[in-house]
Amino acid sequence: MTKADLVSIISEKLGIEKGDVQATVETFMEEVKTSLESGDNVYLRGFGSFIIKTRAEKTGRNISKNTTIKIPAHNIPAFKPAKVFVEGVKTNVDVK
Repeated sequence: MTKADLVSIISEKLGIEKGDVQATVETFMEEVKTSLESGDNVYLRGFGSFIIKTRAEKTGRNISKNTTIKIPAHNIPAFKPAKVFVEGVKTNVDVK
């Protein structure tokens, strides 16, 4: 599913114009991004949490130059689904 598909589905279900739904979805994503960039996690009960994970410093390899490099510690955004969400996927989606 793409963002456009999501906008179309929400628009049809709620009877709201696609432009309004598009603006709402864009604003939601922008606010999640802004919160994470300022160091705040976003918790959506029953859906999941957008969190910041810290990756420890590690040693990597540059294969083309055959050298070792240090990858510094850094933060990355992550999504942790709620238990209800995980259970729904486990029970409703066939294993491929």
